[in-house]
Amino acid sequence: MEQAMHPAGAVDDVVEPPLAGISWAAVVAGAIASCALTLVLLSLGAGLGFSVVSPWSNSGVSATTFEIGTGLYFIVMAMISSAMGGYLAGRLRNRWSGVQSTEVLFRDTAHGFLAWALASVLGAVLLASPATSLIGGATSGAMQAAGSSQATGPMDGYVDTLLRPGNPTAENTSNTANASKAEMHQELTRLLTADFRNGGEPSAADRSYVGKVVAARTGLSQADADKRASDVIAQVKTDLDKARKAAMHLAIWLTLSLFIGAFSAALAATEGGGLRDGTWGKRGWRR
Repeated sequence: MEQAMHPAGAVDDVVEPPLAGISWAAVVAGAIASCALTLVLLSLGAGLGFSVVSPWSNSGVSATTFEIGTGLYFIVMAMISSAMGGYLAGRLRNRWSGVQSTEVLFRDTAHGFLAWALASVLGAVLLASPATSLIGGATSGAMQAAGSSQATGPMDGYVDTLLRPGNPTAENTSNTANASKAEMHQELTRLLTADFRNGGEPSAADRSYVGKVVAARTGLSQADADKRASDVIAQVKTDLDKARKAAMHLAIWLTLSLFIGAFSAALAATEGGGLRDGTWGKRGWRR
């Protein structure tokens, strides 16, 4: 009988088993467990956050400490929840017989990554639904209150500061004066909102007009009215810059926590898969 000859260095083809390379049931189970654990840790984090902040001066942590602590907690939360989801995805998947150890390692890593990805998408959907409802309700309420002088916005506090009278006891409280004040308040609110939209600021003409309105409304001298207008505009810019930096830092912390969560899920899945096959911690994996 003739013996089949193979070229030197040739490797026999490995026959893959017909079993699917992805156990979707394990991936879904890991993702659901990760989402549930994330909700638990979010509740715990909210409680811890409320316990360290205080409206009283010289009490509670500073804003910087709170921001850094929140970011670190996001990372720890992502590590714990993602690792749990990845571990379950690797531990509950089917056993692949006749598959090379390197391929098993890749599949376990993929199971952990898919569990993390599915959990992230589910979490985004769960958070987006109430957020959409809140935004829709706020928009509807704003439209209903658009014609009312009682409607408030983020610029109203600054306009109130601008129009604060120099001598409150001498302020005219008649209906005509109140109506004029409301119209003036709405006009300045619209003007400043339009100026600060898209990162702009009031022009020289708008600054001059605001100063004249403040002087006429409050009884201050023109110089004092211009100074008040400049101070309020500077305060608006400072607050907007603080909000921008806070949003930027939050986005960076969230992105970092997502990357670390993906790595934790993939690593935990390899451990779960190794324990499932009885190969975890052994150097000589079957090849």
